[in-house]
Amino acid sequence: MRILLVLAAAAIVFGGPIAALAVFQRNLLYPGAFIAGPRARLPVPPGTEAISLVTADDERLHALWRAPRPGCGVVVSFHGNGSRPEPAAARFAAAPWSGAGWGVLAIAYRGYPGSTGTPTEEGLIADGLAAVAEAARRAPGAPILLHGHSLGAAVAVAVAERVPHLGLYLEAPFDSLPGIVRLAFPYAPTTLLRDTWRSDARIARAGGPVLIVHGTADGVVPVKLGRRLATAAGASARFEAVAGDHVSVLGTRDRLAETLFGDRVRPGCPALAAATP
Repeated sequence: MRILLVLAAAAIVFGGPIAALAVFQRNLLYPGAFIAGPRARLPVPPGTEAISLVTADDERLHALWRAPRPGCGVVVSFHGNGSRPEPAAARFAAAPWSGAGWGVLAIAYRGYPGSTGTPTEEGLIADGLAAVAEAARRAPGAPILLHGHSLGAAVAVAVAERVPHLGLYLEAPFDSLPGIVRLAFPYAPTTLLRDTWRSDARIARAGGPVLIVHGTADGVVPVKLGRRLATAAGASARFEAVAGDHVSVLGTRDRLAETLFGDRVRPGCPALAAATP
């Protein structure tokens, strides 16, 4: 009987979190889509316009758009799991990006405020592909730089595996969702995960240069997971460890990123060519 009581207690202590992970995993992974009640609409950042786009499976996404100057590139940005597209749109519509002629397209994932549907890994990848297609439609021939923060970095990597692109600019990325779960729940069977986000398996097939920026004090996605992803990317990756946490890292290496990726579009972009010393 004592053994049975011990086993029952262990099941409650360890089984409870595992059961919650199994049942509510998408609520935990995509919290921005499951917040109860209305959320205030964020203002459209200066220099951008609110648009909507339709995915291949007929979901309608809220997005923000700024056209590039002729011949220049577009940053297609994917936000973190608890964020929205407005901060990224404002960032990439300002210096140093705007002065170099870059455009931006930032989307709200399916299920997030302003967009229809329910988030899943397959669904968010479809959202990312629709964003690239929309940028190509609005700015034909413009080089596409894929940017993502945290979960958005996983979206960017998955999209990069499927479409031509200029490169990957990733902030606070993780190598895989099982990797994060093992840190938080060491005894949880990762076979329970419906979405795995295996960026470590995808990034080597994505091609192009990769810039990874990670905060040394990141308590959400430890810096070692970003390093693992850089290793998986191979020689094409540049890893920048900076002082900061999961959010304060955002934008700290924008000038480096603009220079690194801008050099690849400079010959066809008059704004960048004019900036050459």
